[in-house]
This record gives sequence, C-alpha cells and structure tokens, in this order.
Amino acid sequence: MPNTVLIIGASRGLGLGLVEQFSRDGWQVIATVRDPQRAEELKAVEDIRIETLDIDDAASVDALAQRLSGITLDVLYINAGISGSRTLSADTATDEDVRRLFVTNAIAPVRLAQRMRALVDPRMGVITFMSSIMGSVETGPGMGMPLYGASKAALNHLTRTFVAELGEDTGLTVLSMHPGWVKTDMGGAEAPLDIETSCRGMVEQVKRAAGQRGHRFIDYQGEALPW
Repeated sequence: MPNTVLIIGASRGLGLGLVEQFSRDGWQVIATVRDPQRAEELKAVEDIRIETLDIDDAASVDALAQRLSGITLDVLYINAGISGSRTLSADTATDEDVRRLFVTNAIAPVRLAQRMRALVDPRMGVITFMSSIMGSVETGPGMGMPLYGASKAALNHLTRTFVAELGEDTGLTVLSMHPGWVKTDMGGAEAPLDIETSCRGMVEQVKRAAGQRGHRFIDYQGEALPW
C-alpha cells in the first residue's frame, strides 16, 4: 500500500507543488482547496483526491474529518495560510486584518491538527505546519511583513503547546517548516528558489522525519532554525 498524505491548502503555489512532488513519489494524495472552481491546475494532477475545506470554519474541518474517517494518514501537511498586505503593521492594520491573519495562520492550523490527529499513524506519522523564518522571534524582526511574521510566531508557539499536550508516549513527529524564499505570489519574482526545488526538499525532510518523534523548526534543507 502506498503512503498517504493529506495536504491542506493545495490549489496553487507551494501547496500545489507539494501535491505534485508527493504524487511523483508514488504517494496517495488527498488535497484540500477552499474553492474547487479555482483549482484547475490541481485537477490536472492525476490520481489524487480533492476535498473542499475552509480551514477557518470549524464545521468544515469536522465535516472533512468525517469524510476521511477510516483512512490512516502517514503525513498531515498543513500549508493553508494568507500573507496579507506587505505594508500591514501594528499601526496600519485594521482589527479585521489582524483577525484574519491570526485565525488563518495560527489558530486554524492547530485546531485542524487537533481534529485530524486521530487519523495520523500514531507510531510513524508526521504532522507538518508550514511556518516561516519570519516567525522566528530571534531572527524574523527586520525581514519585513511584521504582522505576517507575528502570526507565524504565534503558530510556532501554539504548535509547541500542541506537541507538549501530545505527551511523551506519542510516536508522532511534528515539524514547523520554512520553505525558503520561493518564487510565489508572496515571495515575488526576485526570490532565489523555485517551487519545485523547495517542495522537493520539504518532502525529503518529511520522509526523513518519520519515526524520529519530537518537534523541530527546520527549513527545506533540514537546517535547524532559531525559535
């Protein structure tokens, strides 16, 4: 039986790249999108299962968990997130800007992981959260996009809490992953990495992590990052 991965947020960019890489490697891929009508590139990938999910909606998450009941996931990869405007800062953002960033980037991914945890192989499974070096409290300030970075710092903190609550007996491995500076809508054309290179590296790190247990903040090359 092939390994199974659930990729949350896969309509474009890194999410789509992860789908393509896992599929090339022979995995059974389940990919979620908010709007299936805007996922033509994803639909072009053969032999994958596409599910509709709004990660911000707890009822939508519960419904997905019900539809996937009985499936054992080797990897849960939570990629969904938003960048917001590059100019957003504490003094320019509206309350709604802040709410959307922190709910989508920090609260919703951890809530989803808690809901889907029962589906992940408890001995060798890997849960990966798409984080960012911008979320590093030590090195992120000064890189720009301060509210985006703060939302990823919040994600890292909540992920560490999630891992602590798993207890020492779990066989699960949890990764907070920085994809590198990638040519995406957020990264821009000047970024040095293409999507395929980043995703190939991230998939390799996820495969290596199976069975290692614990929680690490790493980049697509496996380099440890400061919290």
